[in-house]
Amino acid sequence: MNKLVIGNILHRPLRTAISVVAVAIEVVMILSIVAIMVGKVSGASEQTNGIGGDIIVRPPNASFISSIGGAPVPAKIAEVLRKLPHVQVAAPAIADLNIAGGVETLWGIDFESYNALRPFEFLEGGPFTGPKDVIVDELYARSKPGRTLGATVQVLNHPFRICGIVQHGKGGRVFLPIRTLGSLLGTPDNATLFYIKSDDLKNQDLIRQEIKSTPGLALYQVQTIQEWTSLMTPEHLPGFNIALNVVIAIATIVGFLVIFQSMYTAVLERTREIGILKSMGASKTYIVNVVLRETGMIAIVGIIVGILFTEALRLILSYRFPTLPFPVTMEWRLRGAVIAFVGALLGAIYPAWKAARKDPIDALAYD
Repeated sequence: MNKLVIGNILHRPLRTAISVVAVAIEVVMILSIVAIMVGKVSGASEQTNGIGGDIIVRPPNASFISSIGGAPVPAKIAEVLRKLPHVQVAAPAIADLNIAGGVETLWGIDFESYNALRPFEFLEGGPFTGPKDVIVDELYARSKPGRTLGATVQVLNHPFRICGIVQHGKGGRVFLPIRTLGSLLGTPDNATLFYIKSDDLKNQDLIRQEIKSTPGLALYQVQTIQEWTSLMTPEHLPGFNIALNVVIAIATIVGFLVIFQSMYTAVLERTREIGILKSMGASKTYIVNVVLRETGMIAIVGIIVGILFTEALRLILSYRFPTLPFPVTMEWRLRGAVIAFVGALLGAIYPAWKAARKDPIDALAYD
């Protein structure tokens, strides 16, 4: 039977190639969209863990997605937090979403306190030396030509000099002096949130209680880094899973329709062949098995091609857009393969059933 299936596949190379490409595109769509969407979430979580703080303090009405908070509260609250028992470091920061020329988060930091949470790893240059300096990570520097130490870059339509290039993973990719970014946003003395480093991780609950007991801070949101990162999952992001499932469904439908059309056409083209097989005693189950086995082989080849294309795409994107997270996990490779394979078999069920129901006499008389 396998020789018959392989012969059928090789006999019509163009139709087979189109089917393989359709399954491959389905796999690439699934893996690429998942990698980009999940990569954004996991990247934000990893960046936050790299800051070095133990606790995040945010204003009462802030969203858990802190990077879109603006600068609504006085930065001098950090001075109050530093005086609390068990607080080793309190660092104010502004996190502002910038969509000019691409989506990125700009960070305004007080370098001394922010660096005290976990020191920057400078690859070139050093800290701010003036209000018009900017620190960037090495992925941001690689993302476009000319982003070298001492070069001028535009941030919110203002020129800034790159004074330092650091190892990525410290919360963001672009860092300005907190007062400079605050001035550009019209709130020079404000902050978005505060990162706290405790003297001992065992004292986190005590710090939370101390903050809640401080006049004016009772309604502020106080979360450990672990609590915050636990919220940065697809299940907690509004509409994330819906969008992901819609894209996967569209990809599956595309693969289903192409396989259905391909196998349906193949059954029509092989009417006499099917008649010969049935006249020789082939059962309905045998005919269905031939069609589904052919579909399965095409799907497997398409899945392999799709995974290889996705890996090639990942390498291209990592070179062309180094700041874009594109994780392709083994779990999603398996999921994508299963979805594509099942979708292909579903697309072949009706053509297989139609082939099995053909009358051998009518099939042999077919011209």
